[in-house]
Amino acid sequence: MNDQEMADRQKAQFQKMTETPIAPLVIKLGIPTTISMLVTSIYNMADTFFIGQYGAGVVDPLVTDVEAASTSASGAVGVVFGLMAIIQAFGFMYGQGSGSISSRALGAKEVDKASKYSSTGFFAALLTGAAMTILGLLLLDPLMRLLGSTETILPYARTYGLYILLAAPFMCSSCVLNNVLRFEGQAAFAMIGLASGGIINIFGDWLLMSQFRMGIQGAGISTAISQLISFSLLLSMFLRGKTSGKLALRNVSKDFNDFVLICKTGLPSLVRQGLTSISTMLLNDRAGLYGDAAVAAMSIVNRVCFFTFATALGIGQGFQPVCAFNYGAKKYGRVRKAFLFTFLVGEVFLGVVALVGIWFTEPLVRIFRDDPEVVRIGALALTAQFIGQLFQPLSVCTNMLFQSVGKVGIATLMSMLRSGLFFLPVLLITSAVLGLPGIQCSQGIADILTMFVAVPFVLRFLKEMKGLEEKSRELENEKAMG
Repeated sequence: MNDQEMADRQKAQFQKMTETPIAPLVIKLGIPTTISMLVTSIYNMADTFFIGQYGAGVVDPLVTDVEAASTSASGAVGVVFGLMAIIQAFGFMYGQGSGSISSRALGAKEVDKASKYSSTGFFAALLTGAAMTILGLLLLDPLMRLLGSTETILPYARTYGLYILLAAPFMCSSCVLNNVLRFEGQAAFAMIGLASGGIINIFGDWLLMSQFRMGIQGAGISTAISQLISFSLLLSMFLRGKTSGKLALRNVSKDFNDFVLICKTGLPSLVRQGLTSISTMLLNDRAGLYGDAAVAAMSIVNRVCFFTFATALGIGQGFQPVCAFNYGAKKYGRVRKAFLFTFLVGEVFLGVVALVGIWFTEPLVRIFRDDPEVVRIGALALTAQFIGQLFQPLSVCTNMLFQSVGKVGIATLMSMLRSGLFFLPVLLITSAVLGLPGIQCSQGIADILTMFVAVPFVLRFLKEMKGLEEKSRELENEKAMG
């Protein structure tokens, strides 16, 4: 592709992001991301499903209770979820940070600057993932215990976690590739990489676990292979010249302040994912007091709720590049309209899904583990989380809004609330006062509290955007008049 063709492509992309009507633009960018989120969620649930059915693998003659072994294997999914959250925390920090800055740079028509930040974020993630692999393998057993593993869950968590750690460099850097593509407005390319890896993981789970009876080891191998394939497909989009920004080692910034800016901009994602990991550890620890069935039940509930939330989250991630690009181009009215549209779509969709899901909590849990105790514990927890989802769209959209426009302080605060500042004390207090029911209801309570904090922040910002929009319109009128 010659320079003129590249310039024409960049011009067309700029016009698309700043002139296309908001609703179709957000939906167009959100649909590929939604598909990616759904496929990712489905393959996460596929791990949960197949591990619940075949997690014990070829039964050891010393195992006298196969059902208990399968429940312990299901609990390992929840334990290792905390590890995946740590890996993704750094990936999303580099990805959201470099992606947001790059998108605003492209909105200001600074292509070289966008390439610099994209490349710096990508290679930082690759090195960070490699470091986590080395440290994690050296401290595997202590790490699994720290993440909330009981002694009966530990053998399964150790096996599953081993393969997740081996895939950490690809998992971490894929987050950067995915986010940079999305923030450029190339969500369809991101979808191809993520969805392909997800589909391969589902097939791998079926083949290795149900046919070869490899148990939880099969799930780990399948996940690692799918992450490598997804990484390769995402990277190919950059190497084949499908993007405005370019990934290359020579583009990595030599100014440490640029790395700091990426980390600072992506800090809300690191905080959000990091607190998710800490919350998962504490949740597993509290639930473990009531046996492996409680750990397995909470793991299943979290996977089901993430699936129902994936569609709304996908549309929200379609909003982020629209927000960042237009904020960089100083089209503040489009930023405001994009936020309101995304919030309303998310609220309507999640409202319908949550109200319907409340009626089918027991069958939903039973799909993954037909253990009466797991179903009993999971049903109440799932009901509480569905109720909490009615309050999620505003707080999540607010978080995305502030991170996309570079208001790191508010975005970081919003990231800390749901999984940290509210959830952790709520979990500790309700579990101490109410016991197991407190654990089951804690996330729903945290979601409600977070929404009420988000309201004043977003109202003030939308008012500010309206004022800037009016001021910009006045300046344009003055120029037109002479």
